[in-house]
Amino acid sequence: MDRYPLVVVALLLALAASASVGAQWAQFRGPNAGDVGDDPALPDTWSETENVVWKIDLPGLSWSSPVVWEDTIFVTSAISAGDEVEPIPGLYDPGDDNGATRSSEVHRWVVWNIDFHTGAVRWEREMHRAAPEIARHIKNSFASETPVTDGRRVYVYFGTAGVVAALNMSGETVWYTELGAYETTGGFGSAASPTLHGDRLYVVNDNVTRSFMVALDKNTGAEVWRVERDERGQNWATPFVWENELRTEIVTAGTQGVRSYDLDGNLLWEIHGMSGLTVPTPFSRHGLLYIGSGYPGGGLRPVYVVRPGASGDISIWSPDDMRTGLNFGFPGVKASSDDVAWAYPLLGTYNTSALVYGDQYYTLLDRGFLVAHDARTGDEIYGRRRLEIGNGFTASPWAYNDRIFLLSEDGETFVVRAGPEFEILHTNPLNEMTLATPAVANGSLILRTRTKLYRIAEGGQP
Repeated sequence: MDRYPLVVVALLLALAASASVGAQWAQFRGPNAGDVGDDPALPDTWSETENVVWKIDLPGLSWSSPVVWEDTIFVTSAISAGDEVEPIPGLYDPGDDNGATRSSEVHRWVVWNIDFHTGAVRWEREMHRAAPEIARHIKNSFASETPVTDGRRVYVYFGTAGVVAALNMSGETVWYTELGAYETTGGFGSAASPTLHGDRLYVVNDNVTRSFMVALDKNTGAEVWRVERDERGQNWATPFVWENELRTEIVTAGTQGVRSYDLDGNLLWEIHGMSGLTVPTPFSRHGLLYIGSGYPGGGLRPVYVVRPGASGDISIWSPDDMRTGLNFGFPGVKASSDDVAWAYPLLGTYNTSALVYGDQYYTLLDRGFLVAHDARTGDEIYGRRRLEIGNGFTASPWAYNDRIFLLSEDGETFVVRAGPEFEILHTNPLNEMTLATPAVANGSLILRTRTKLYRIAEGGQP
């Protein structure tokens, strides 16, 4: 008789503990770069109506991802006072018909606090109002940087407006700093999200005028340090704070190279040999650092996997290799060195960041192919497997419950079985353009399309 209540209490405590795990998705791609972990409550199938707890309209144009802290969702947007050119899916460079576009309309850069349970907007705050000073790629937006939160405040950065700010959970502005808006290569615009670590907020802005990384005091917004970066265009890779077994470092990926800094902004190591534009965000699993870039028009589209403790220039291919061999089909075999566990010259992606789930490294190529390698050794598990003809991919993949989720620009999620055998299990359509990488928290998927924000959960119940 006495044991029964104790068993119930133990079960309730276990459930409470498991519910608290995954209650936060505080930054772009979450705490583990898309590896959500196992949770039987998470949904496997959905549509515009199936397994939808709620969906709300989001005004403006923005490709930032939502972030979640317990019962709060933060999301941003840039809302124009007039009509704007609609984004066009697919891969293309700027030109007369497609590409860079400017706007003379006044925009409002806003932050929303949304109730996780109901989808109700608790508050909306306007952070900046002006006509955009710089251009954007027609497929980009004027608010593509994902906010970051620590549960006390939400930190937002709008590169096209040149402002970074902190708001508390009640929506009061704690501090506001102007960093400046800078033109980028081809008028592509900005997209690298801020990163939070300890008491500092890190922002990278690579542009055609003055590229830099800045560390700001998260409590005051005061500049702690700034380093100039030898970058001559723009990169959309979010800086990554790598806490490895030897030290903590800030890793930044750029067109001119990958650079790692200590927490005071001093250069630790660098790799040269990246593609013409760099978008994927570095991340770490199994004690290794994964870096890639893959601009489609470039001869070099590399992936590098770096061991802790590197120093100096650890480039794995010489300038001669990059000038000659790669232009004529540089062998697609692995390379390695003391500091680089493995590398491939032609495995990198343009927009999507790679995923490590379990022991496998998954590459989602922008034109709709999936490739799998051993995450520790780089050995190929399976080569290119086609998802569907005609679908482009910009959102980064995520995984849970032995499933890999691959969200196309058409709003269709391909659900692939994790493991050594490629198998598409089914697809989940939302029938609207989607570029933003979702958040996964509290047994739910928070997914942003061109005009809507969905909360998706098994059974569609709060």
